Amino acid sequence: MDTAHTHLDIQRQLFARSERVKGIDFHPTEPWILTTLYSGHVYIWSYETQAIVKTFELTDVPVRAGRFIARKNWIVCGSDDFQLRVYNYNTSEKITSFEAHPDYIRAIVVHPTQPFVLTASDDMTIKLWDWERGWKCVQVFEGHSHYVMGLAINPKDTNTFASACLDRTVKIWSLGSSTANYTLDAHDTKGVNHVDYYPQSDKPYLLTTSDDRTVKIWDYTTKALIATLEGHTSNVSFACYHPELPVIISGSEDGTVKIWHANTYRLEQSLNYGLERAWCVSYQRGRQGIAMGFDDGAVVVKMGREEPAVSMDNSGKIIWARHNDILTAVIKGGDKSLTDGSPLTLPSKDLGSTEIYPQTLIHSPNGRFVAVCGDGEYIIYTALALRNQAFGSALDFAWGSKENDKDYAIRESSMSVKTFRNFKEKAVLDIGFQAEGLSGGVLLGVKGQGGIGFFDWESGQLVRRIEVDPKNVYWSESGELVTLACEDTFYVLRFSREEYQTALQNGEVDEDGVEAAFEVVTDVNER
Repeated sequence: MDTAHTHLDIQRQLFARSERVKGIDFHPTEPWILTTLYSGHVYIWSYETQAIVKTFELTDVPVRAGRFIARKNWIVCGSDDFQLRVYNYNTSEKITSFEAHPDYIRAIVVHPTQPFVLTASDDMTIKLWDWERGWKCVQVFEGHSHYVMGLAINPKDTNTFASACLDRTVKIWSLGSSTANYTLDAHDTKGVNHVDYYPQSDKPYLLTTSDDRTVKIWDYTTKALIATLEGHTSNVSFACYHPELPVIISGSEDGTVKIWHANTYRLEQSLNYGLERAWCVSYQRGRQGIAMGFDDGAVVVKMGREEPAVSMDNSGKIIWARHNDILTAVIKGGDKSLTDGSPLTLPSKDLGSTEIYPQTLIHSPNGRFVAVCGDGEYIIYTALALRNQAFGSALDFAWGSKENDKDYAIRESSMSVKTFRNFKEKAVLDIGFQAEGLSGGVLLGVKGQGGIGFFDWESGQLVRRIEVDPKNVYWSESGELVTLACEDTFYVLRFSREEYQTALQNGEVDEDGVEAAFEVVTDVNER
């Protein structure tokens, strides 16, 4: 399947076998996750060292919820013996324990700024606790008619929160009012297992999951159903928006974790870690990591890349993407006081936003245009005012060189690469292998099947296929030298247009192009 997100890089950071994990939470600054287990134990794992940092044997009944309160060096956990327990994770000292509800505690959230903890229970209530007032219960939220399974604080308005309940509804509440602001009838036939808010500021959305095997996306201002995600074959335990990427992650008792495109709602990938049923999830704003708990352990994965989509033109003008927003700044040379590697403080300006989520940004050689590529589409904008010049479907994009700066190419699929001149289609290349990526410059580079083919912008003909697999391709200013930067080696080649033209005229072109067109100048192994 050739989609825009098959190159969503998913790296496993932790694979930790344990008893059934019912609650999970990221520490905001340490490389730790908290897992609360069905066995009554609680672990803090390091996803840097893959080791258990701390163990707490709290009880002999399930601990269904647990959270870090990092500003106090605490963990707070809720279990089936009705107790809320608080421990200092550095000293292992017990801070407090008390009966929080007369029934199982299902969910806990910690307020991001206030000294508040919210708990949800099978007693059909939600309670607000203030640790600065000796863990006093300062409010009870009533109105649900079944077990309350999940809680989420609205990141855009931390005075409001949502609750998911087996009475098939989600209720939206405000701190300070014990009755709900309103109720969403979320799922028709089964209860709601989980609720989570969209983390960015541009959409008033929340997600719900249910034993009806679906994930639903709601607009909480209009109460309209935006989309239903179908694909799981059993109860859906959780779903969340990735905090940095345009994807939704869902986990189910069918044992799979599914990744959906957050704009098209298309299923992009299905992962199975072989740990049986998936139960719980945690993520962090500003980070790539997602932690998930299963019957047989926990997994932490890092999705996407930490480097932003960014481009700089020849004059030192930078543009980069923050989510869908495009920002710009200028680097001016000549500051002698700066040492190599020291960070620059640059005043940035907001250029506007783009309709697609940018995976790459590339300036044209003359700096007048910038191409944004992502979500299987491309848009060419003017670099100064971000005015739309051209758009279409593409998985990859590449510009020509300074000499032919009106040329660009797109990869529509593994079978189709097209070239354009002055925003008009020029040619469809006959590639002869599966195209996996593009590189721009004096010649158009098409990567694939372990090598790279260089094509002539003018004729669309293959100049030479070279059997190395470069991550990046860099042309010299003169267009004579090209560097192929591979995983641990880079090659510098000299391109001779004369040799290529001569071979062309004499009909000396084989299926790999013209051998004499390139000669190796040097190769450097960096192992």
